[in-house]
Amino acid sequence: MPSLDGKVAIITGGSRGQGAAEARLFLAEGASVVLTDLNPDGAALAEELGERAAFLTHDVADRAGWAKVVETAESRFGRIDILINNAGITGYEPIDQITPERMQRYMDIHVHGALYGIQAVLPAMRRQGGAVVNVASTAALRGYPTYVGYGVSKWAMRGLTRYAAHDLVADGIRINTILPGGIDTPMLNQAEGAALIDAARNAVPMKRFGIAEEIARVALFLVSDASSYMTGAELVVDGGLNA
Repeated sequence: MPSLDGKVAIITGGSRGQGAAEARLFLAEGASVVLTDLNPDGAALAEELGERAAFLTHDVADRAGWAKVVETAESRFGRIDILINNAGITGYEPIDQITPERMQRYMDIHVHGALYGIQAVLPAMRRQGGAVVNVASTAALRGYPTYVGYGVSKWAMRGLTRYAAHDLVADGIRINTILPGGIDTPMLNQAEGAALIDAARNAVPMKRFGIAEEIARVALFLVSDASSYMTGAELVVDGGLNA
């Protein structure tokens, strides 16, 4: 079974949803966790999780802010073994209506934020190896209407994983991508209306959305020694929607 005894994980977007589920699971498997988010609810979660958890308010698109994240992880827990690039935003804008500012924000969070995180943890991970997971989306497998900003940026995350896998393999650092389908989290429920939620759920062969814990278990596999021969890979977790 996967075990993360003694390892230290940084999880962005860690206040709720998939990030919070990953934090709980990783902690149960022996890791210490540093959660970052713009949502201040992460502070209460870290307090609940106890002495092996810390929280920082952090915008992943703020490159300079990553230094504080790394400093916190190393000063509190002594090392960095895992990075989960989970922070994300969503929305619906057709291609003729999305603004340059909104498009840039998608890229800043999903692509630049993930890149800055990888760059920030490299010195620590190069000392003992490590594992990175980029959380993309099944919107990076096909086109959808009104999803251009979100979808294009998630496609770019797939590319970031593949190129980084080649650059980092000699350092003993593995990087893989999870592509979740519809997951029952606050982000999904905020973005979708009731009719759209029902239609999306019914389109899934399993006739349900996933739950955050199901993505967390895939992330656990990818950061544990159980996936030691995997890098640059992609795992689709969508109830069969893209089968």
